[in-house]
Amino acid sequence: MATDEEIKNEFKRSGFTLVEEDEILKRCVTLCINYSLNPSDLVSSWELYHLNRQLLDQTVKKDEMDGFVLHLQNEQKEAIMRAEESGLHLYSNRDVDMLLDGVQEDTEEIVTTPTNKSQRLHPDPFDSISRSRDYGYSTGKSVGHVTPFGQRIDKFVVKFNVGNVAAHAENGNNNEIENSEDDIIKRVQTSQRCSLKFNGSGPEPGCRFMYDRTEDRFNALENRIVKHADAFAASGLYEEQVDPAVASQRSIFAVGMICCDGEGHLNDKSILLQSSAERTSGQRVPLDLNRLDQFSIFPGQIVGIEGQNPSGHYLTASKLLDSVPLTRAVDVDVPPAKRQNLDQEVLVPAEESCERSEVSFIIASGPFTTSDNLLFEPLNELLSYAKRKPPQLLVLLGPFVDSEHPEIKKGAVDATFSEIFQVEVLRKLRDYVEFMGSEVRVVLVPSIRDANHDFIFPQPPFDIHIPDLEHQMTSLSNPGTFEANQVKVGCCTVDVLKQLSGEEMSKNPSGVPTDRMSRLASHLLRQRSFYPLYPPPESLPYDSSLAPKALQISSIPDILLLPSDMRYFVKILSLGEEENAAKCVCVNPGRLAKGEGAGTFVELTYKGGPESMHASIISI
Repeated sequence: MATDEEIKNEFKRSGFTLVEEDEILKRCVTLCINYSLNPSDLVSSWELYHLNRQLLDQTVKKDEMDGFVLHLQNEQKEAIMRAEESGLHLYSNRDVDMLLDGVQEDTEEIVTTPTNKSQRLHPDPFDSISRSRDYGYSTGKSVGHVTPFGQRIDKFVVKFNVGNVAAHAENGNNNEIENSEDDIIKRVQTSQRCSLKFNGSGPEPGCRFMYDRTEDRFNALENRIVKHADAFAASGLYEEQVDPAVASQRSIFAVGMICCDGEGHLNDKSILLQSSAERTSGQRVPLDLNRLDQFSIFPGQIVGIEGQNPSGHYLTASKLLDSVPLTRAVDVDVPPAKRQNLDQEVLVPAEESCERSEVSFIIASGPFTTSDNLLFEPLNELLSYAKRKPPQLLVLLGPFVDSEHPEIKKGAVDATFSEIFQVEVLRKLRDYVEFMGSEVRVVLVPSIRDANHDFIFPQPPFDIHIPDLEHQMTSLSNPGTFEANQVKVGCCTVDVLKQLSGEEMSKNPSGVPTDRMSRLASHLLRQRSFYPLYPPPESLPYDSSLAPKALQISSIPDILLLPSDMRYFVKILSLGEEENAAKCVCVNPGRLAKGEGAGTFVELTYKGGPESMHASIISI
C-alpha cells in the first residue's frame, strides 16, 4: 500500500510542489488504492495530465484533482477498450479500394502482419500523390474529420520571450496572412544562406551495434574516470590524487564515479565512490556528504573529492568538485576526416572566420502528429509558419514516426514505417525546401522512438538521399554537433533531463532559490558528456562500444538542444568563474504535439553570444 511519504517523495523527485499537502496526499492514497497504482505510476499519470492540460507551473493543487480523477478514469477505459479490440480489424478506405480492385486479402493476416503491397506500391513515393492526402494512415480517419488539433483556438501564441528583442508570432486570421503577399515576394524575402559543418563522431548508417562486451562497458567507465582525473591534475589546482579506499589520517584528494549501493535511488546511506582501476585500487568506498552545504549528484557522475578516510572504510567529504575546465576552442579530439564540410562550395573568408554571424533557427521536437491520427497536422502547420517567417535553419528533432503512437503500437496502419516517413515527412520537407529556394536548410535528428530507424543509442543519422537537395536537407547523428555560421550547436533527443531528474540527489542552502532545470542541463556540460548517467534505464538501448566518442562534449557549444517531456524553456547556462564564465544557451522546445492537442516550438536568433540572442517559445 502506498504511503503519504512515498507519494510526496515521488512528486518531489519529478519536480512538483504540493499545495495543501495533507489533503492532496490523502486523495492520492485513495487513488492508488482504487486504481491499483504505485506512487511512481500515479506521478507518471499526473505528468501526462499536466502536459495535456498545459498547466503553467510545477505545482499540484487541490482544485485540479477532480480533473486528474477523470484523466485516470479515461486511462482505465482506454486500457479496457484496447484489450477488447485486440482481435478486431477496423475497415478503412484502403480496404474498400482493395475490394473494388478485386484484391483478395485474409482478414486474419491483416491483424497480425503488415499487408503485402508489392503490386500496389509506386516505385518512388516522391513521384506520386500519396493516399495519405485523402485520409492519412490513421485507421478510419479522414481529412474531412474535424480533429481536436484542428479545433484549437489559440494559434501561434508566444508563450514567452528571452532576450532583448522580442520575436514576433502571428495571431488571428491565418487566411489574411497567407493572402497578404505574393508567393514570389515571399521567396525573395529569405535571408542569406548559412554555412553548415558537421563535427560529430557518431556512428554511421549501417554500423554494427549491440555487440558490446563487458570489457567495452568497463573500459568506457574507466576511460571517463581517467580523463577527468588527468584534467584535474593538469589544472594544477589540486593535490596529488590518491586511492580513496586507503586509510589516511591527512586530508586527501581523489577522483571517482558516483555509484549507488543497490538498485534504488541515491540516499545518504547508499552513496559510493568508485576510483580508477588503472591508477588506484578501483574499489568502491562509502561516501559521506553530510558536511557539505550544497551538492548535486547522480549515478555515473565523475567527481573530485577532498576529504578524510581515517579508517579506510568511509570517506567523509569536505569539498565536492563536479566540473573540470571546459574550453570553447575547436574540437581537438575530432580527427580532420570527421570534420565534414557539408557545403564545400561556401567558403568562409579568413578574416571573418573568427566572428560568429547571425543565424536564425526554428527548432521543433516530435511527435509531429497528434495521438488520435497520423495526419501530421502539426508538421503541416509548422512548415506553413516557416514559409511565412523563413529561418536560415529549420532543425527538426525526432521522433518522426513515433513508436509510442497508439496507431503504430496497435499495428493499425497498412504502410511500412519507412513509407510513412518518406511520404509524410521527407516529401513535405522537400516541397518546403523547393518552395523556399536555396537559402533555407533543414537538419533532421533521429530519436530512439523512431519506428523506422535503428533502435540504438548513440544513433546513426537517417540515410537520406534526395537528388539535388543533399546540401539543403541533412541528417545528424543522435547525439551530434554541427556549426552554422561558426555557431556551434549540440543536440540529443534522448530525454536525458527527465532521466537525470529521476536519479539526481541534491542539497541546497535553506532559503536560497535554485533553478532545477538549469542545474540538470549544466550536468551535461560539467561532465563533458551528452549522457553522463550510468547505469542507463533498461528502456535505453545503450551501446558501450559506440558511446565513448559519440557522447563526448569536447568543447562548450553555443546552443544546446535538449528536447524533453518536461516543461519547455530557454535558459542561459553559465560555467566557471563569474568574470571568465563560459555561457551556453540551452533550449527545450517542448513537443510539437501533446496528446490530441497542440504543443510548442522555438524561434531563435543567435548573433555573437547569448547576450544578443533572442528567442520565443510559440504554441503551434
